Amino acid sequence: MKQQLRVPKKAPMKTSKKIWLTILIIVLVLLACAGGYVIYVSANYYRIEDNTTLDVTNNQTQRVKTGTNYTAVTWNTGFGAYNKEYSFFMDTGEMKDGTKTRGTSSRAASQDVVETDLNGDIKDLKELDPDFTLLQEVDEDSTRSYYVNMKQGFIDAFPGYGSVFASNFHSVYLLYPLTEPHGSVQAGMLSLSRYKITDAVRMSYPVDEGFPEKYFELDRCFSVTRIPVEGTDKQLVLINNHMSAYDEGGTIREEQLKTLSSYIGAEYDKGNYVIVGGDFNQILTGSTDSFESEQNVPDWVQEFDSTLLPAGFSVVDASNADKVATVRGADIAYEKGTTYTTIVDGFIVSGNVQATAENIDTGFDYSDHNPVQLTFSLK
Repeated sequence: MKQQLRVPKKAPMKTSKKIWLTILIIVLVLLACAGGYVIYVSANYYRIEDNTTLDVTNNQTQRVKTGTNYTAVTWNTGFGAYNKEYSFFMDTGEMKDGTKTRGTSSRAASQDVVETDLNGDIKDLKELDPDFTLLQEVDEDSTRSYYVNMKQGFIDAFPGYGSVFASNFHSVYLLYPLTEPHGSVQAGMLSLSRYKITDAVRMSYPVDEGFPEKYFELDRCFSVTRIPVEGTDKQLVLINNHMSAYDEGGTIREEQLKTLSSYIGAEYDKGNYVIVGGDFNQILTGSTDSFESEQNVPDWVQEFDSTLLPAGFSVVDASNADKVATVRGADIAYEKGTTYTTIVDGFIVSGNVQATAENIDTGFDYSDHNPVQLTFSLK
């Protein structure tokens, strides 16, 4: 009887080796996903071209006149998220006792919150009844605001106004932060006018082009709406402005102010009337500690350098600027006297515009900003 040859069986892989192999496969898959995501974001990244013509919808026919009082309101609406309880994940701060603070959310709490805040904004604007309205952080189709079309909501609420929309935040799906991704964003600045608009353009600001900052930074800009002045060949050049917020040292904001100043100076030299309204993300009036707070001055705070403005231009100091702030810190929920507040919203006018302003106290019910109302006449 022949002896049967026995083939030795392979020894089973040790458990630890299997674990390490599994970990390696997971790491490789994650790296591949991360690489694919970076390619996806990079491939879809672009900056909007400078000096882009903007559409005017529902244009009105009446014209502004010299020597007549008009009103304008600027308001950063906080993409419908920033009610009193809201805090934003990119905002950090420090209490005066040394306690560090940081916001928690990257989206609105719910669709109902966005709709409530939008309706609250509309209610307050209707009570103010301005001739011109300059809105910032108006979402059109964004994950962070549950795809509520705020732009259309405002337009529908004010049927007697022409409108101009300038995109300044357009992104693919952002996975940051991982716990609650900011998602995709389509947002911008909306300008409303009771008076005829001849044309409108979007002018680009310099922005941070570093990696990865450029993917999370808004495509900052200002929109220019030209309004003919009856009986003259001049125009009211109405500018909706939203400058950067988080650049360290304020270098980007300084470059943006220089860009704006160059543009408005040239318009004033032509004899036009110029009004700039918006969120400057710099202290326009007062100082860093103008308002009572239990927090230290946040890192993002920067004082406005009025020496960079062209000759003949000035910031309109609101009559109640010592009592009403226009923005609150978003690193904690809002509590009067505790949360840091200051003034970063308002208006700049040329020397041929006579103007006064008032900060409107909404209690930050619907946004982390308060509106500012300008009353003006053209000389």
